Amino acid sequence: MRKISKKLVVGTAATAIVAAGAGVAFAYWTASGSGTGTGTVAGANGSLVLKGTIDTALTPGGSSLVHYTASNAGTSNLRVGTVKAVVSTDKPACDITWFTIADTTENQTIAAGASDVPLTATGSISMSDSLTDNQDACKGAAITLTLSS
Repeated sequence: MRKISKKLVVGTAATAIVAAGAGVAFAYWTASGSGTGTGTVAGANGSLVLKGTIDTALTPGGSSLVHYTASNAGTSNLRVGTVKAVVSTDKPACDITWFTIADTTENQTIAAGASDVPLTATGSISMSDSLTDNQDACKGAAITLTLSS
C-alpha cells in the first residue's frame, strides 16, 4: 500500500477549494448597461405668510421697533431672506414719504407646517418731522406694511 503524503493532501484540498471558489466567483455574467430615470422637482412648495407688528404709535420725528413672524403651511422648509416692507396708510392725505422702514435681514428657515414663528431680527420704522408740512393728516392713521421676502 502506498503512503500518501500530507503535502499532497493539503495541496489537493487547497486546489479544490480555489477551484470551487473560482466557480462561485464567475457564476454570473458581467456586463455594462444603460437606461434612464425620471422625476420632478416641485414647481412650488408653498409660500410664507409674513406679518409685521409696529410696537408703538408713531409721531413726527419718532420711531418704533417692528417685530416679524412667518408662517409656512407648505410641506417643506422655507427660508426667509431679507424682509422688505412698503408702507401705506388708510388716510390718502397722509404722505407715505414721511415714513421710512429699512429692509431687515433674517436668513431664517421656517419649518414646514409652522405658524407665527417669531423672526430673529427686529426691524424699525420712523416718521420724519417735516419742518415745512403740516403732518396732521396722519393723526390716527392706520399703517399697513406690505411685506415680501
